[in-house]
Amino acid sequence: MKMMGLHSAWTLSQRTLGAMGMMALALVSHVDAQEYPQMDALSFDAPNPEVQFSDITIEQKLEAQIDMDLTFTSSVGKEVALRDVMDDRPAILAFVYYDCPSMCKAELEGLEIVIKGMKYTPGQDYNVITVSIDPNDTYQAAREKKSYHVGRVARDGADQGWKFLTGKEENIQALAETVGFVYRYDASQDIYAHAGGIIVLTPEGVVSRYYYGTEYIKRDVEFGLMEASEGRIGKLVDKMLILCFKYDPAAGKYGLVVFRALQIVSTLLILGFASMYYIFYLRTRKKNKIASPGAISDGTQGVAN
Repeated sequence: MKMMGLHSAWTLSQRTLGAMGMMALALVSHVDAQEYPQMDALSFDAPNPEVQFSDITIEQKLEAQIDMDLTFTSSVGKEVALRDVMDDRPAILAFVYYDCPSMCKAELEGLEIVIKGMKYTPGQDYNVITVSIDPNDTYQAAREKKSYHVGRVARDGADQGWKFLTGKEENIQALAETVGFVYRYDASQDIYAHAGGIIVLTPEGVVSRYYYGTEYIKRDVEFGLMEASEGRIGKLVDKMLILCFKYDPAAGKYGLVVFRALQIVSTLLILGFASMYYIFYLRTRKKNKIASPGAISDGTQGVAN
């Protein structure tokens, strides 16, 4: 009787677990088939940022000539013209803002890596010009950013060659428009939506090459600087935009991605459990066939008698 009870309990648990697995699979399939509302990067009920900021981009304007007489404020509070900042050297131009909560830090860290690793010496062979797109950024904020990132590079020439600038809105916009850098301030979230990427300029201030994203290959940037130093213009490259409003790991869009990932993981776990259950079932069935005819059935008959 005890063996019958155990066998019945095991059979019931098998059926119950099997039913639970089927229900879970059906639930995941149902959830996956649903259409989700478009979600904002920072909330779950605001407009879809992919539509709201669809014009945010870095348009490739090779051979565009920047206005070398545009003035900005250096990290020591001095007004400087771009021609003085470039100082007859090719330059890497990067647009960020110093209070950026997300992607700008990654972009600056990407610059750190190439500055540290390239064979060319900053301040001697080339300059790096970082311009804040926020007209409210102060030179003190620029100085703080410069101190942090130059300190992490820890390379001769970095302090001299890596410039951190702030400026008036009209000058920022003029420079950005010339090189194809399209950005926008979103007052509702107090952020600047912009794309990640750097732009190489010839010593004369002509746009020579673009690199998209926040991570850059040292060899490629070296080649771009070599081209620019010779006044050569690079070729158009594939545009792979990373947008600042998408980069925040707490973003709603990323929340949707995480939710999708959890669905996939749950499905895989359920499939794995179902596979283990099926294998165990086959092994149990095989053992029952191999066992002697009286192993369970005889015992149960003996009890019944």
